[in-house]
Amino acid sequence: MSIEVKVPTLGESVSEATIGQWLKKPGEAVALDEPIVSLETDKVAVEVPAPAAGVMGALAAAEGDTVTVGALLALIEDSVAAAGAQAPAPRTEAPVPPASASEAPAPAAAAAVAAPSGEAAALSPAVRRAVLEYGIDPSTVKGTGKDGRLTKEDVMAAAAAKQAAPAPAVSAPVAAPVAAAPAGGRNEERVKMTRLRQTIAKRLKSAQDTAALLTTFNDVDMSAVMEARAKYKDVFEKKHGVKLGLMSFFAKASVLALKDIPSVNGQIQGDEIVYFDYVDISVAVSAPNGLVVPVVRNVDKMSFADIEKAIANYGKAARDGTLTMADMAGGTFTISNGGVFGGLMSTPIINPPQSAVLGLHRIEDRPVVRNGEIVVRPMMYIALSYDHRIIDGKEAVTALKTIKEAIEDPTRLLIDL
Repeated sequence: MSIEVKVPTLGESVSEATIGQWLKKPGEAVALDEPIVSLETDKVAVEVPAPAAGVMGALAAAEGDTVTVGALLALIEDSVAAAGAQAPAPRTEAPVPPASASEAPAPAAAAAVAAPSGEAAALSPAVRRAVLEYGIDPSTVKGTGKDGRLTKEDVMAAAAAKQAAPAPAVSAPVAAPVAAAPAGGRNEERVKMTRLRQTIAKRLKSAQDTAALLTTFNDVDMSAVMEARAKYKDVFEKKHGVKLGLMSFFAKASVLALKDIPSVNGQIQGDEIVYFDYVDISVAVSAPNGLVVPVVRNVDKMSFADIEKAIANYGKAARDGTLTMADMAGGTFTISNGGVFGGLMSTPIINPPQSAVLGLHRIEDRPVVRNGEIVVRPMMYIALSYDHRIIDGKEAVTALKTIKEAIEDPTRLLIDL
């Protein structure tokens, strides 16, 4: 009995996905709920679990194909039936018709594949095609698949080794050698963009085409925050089970600025401006497949520990590829920390339909003037990119200045000033 595996519901307004990677191959055993394929949507990668235990059957789509919700992905065969189908049949000798010189690259391989019994009978269709294509005798290749079965990769590796082996000496005249590419030649590699990368590209370009983007800068003396972290980091981690980072300080400082300057927390929707009385901060996280922005909700009501825990959990989920569509829905403001990669200064781009994004950068000791004297302080450049259609320059500069003052004097975060 065959069980169909179909594309599951992927989230609101998401109707199709791309086959990212098959995690199971035909002929391999599959356990109930074991991931068998990874689908890439516009925002996240989704693993599809097996609806039943058995043996992986035929695949209905290849890696890179676009599939719609409800479409057939593959079949899972009953393990008992699959085993019976693979049982060796009695060997029968069948004459193999002679082949012409141009069609006989590997008579042993052709005979092995044509024979309906023995080891060749256990070869999957993909392996059979590879054996014929590369002219490999399957009996001479050690299989690395389940129970020692031959895989397509085994055949390709054997073909590569065969091609690399020196050709035997022949008495016939040798043709003139083909000029080899010079050492250190110029090569190209073409890789199809993932659906996630395509979506990122479209959204960022759309932001440039739609919004009136502008960036304002300031610099922040990080002394007070760094001293607070150094003083309380151990007891903070012991009590809350999470490290005290910089993001919680900047998130709380951003809340002060967004409450004072509502337009920075607003959005243009059609011919209306929407102002939110809550603060949902999208945190830009670098994932293996690209930049993602999960949303920390109701930051204005969260403690430092709550913010740090939420960001840490999202970071782990991004690395593991387990973020969901719901994790990235919404958001009224974004914080992007390029400083973790060593960036000194940048002009971050807004995350539509949001109207502003705060960019953080690396901390470095720089000479500054304090009370008429030149002193060295740990300084950070911060940037606020904003949509000038809704946010005026005065509002943007004021919002960034509010963030700067709150970081340089963290007491303001406690007394809401």
